[in-house]
Amino acid sequence: MMPFSDEDLYIAASNYLPTLEEYVKSHQGTMKPLGVKDGVVYIELGGACNGCSMSTMTTKMLVEKKLRELIHPEVVVESIFPGQEDTLPEGMYKE
Repeated sequence: MMPFSDEDLYIAASNYLPTLEEYVKSHQGTMKPLGVKDGVVYIELGGACNGCSMSTMTTKMLVEKKLRELIHPEVVVESIFPGQEDTLPEGMYKE
């Protein structure tokens, strides 16, 4: 069980994501936090990451793995591409 509220998790993830974004930028991609719902952090991968077959690996093996180390071992990260915002869950916390 996640011991953080969605708001707390969003704030923590938003603070750490810029340190991970350097890798994404090195591949001409972009990354931004979209929100959190029930312990799942939603990010948007854009630029060269948009539609890239390796974007799932970037999400899980880089972003999720690092946020699990830095915040909590049960953090889940899901990515969407620009234009897919309608797939986000209702009621998620976002700024």
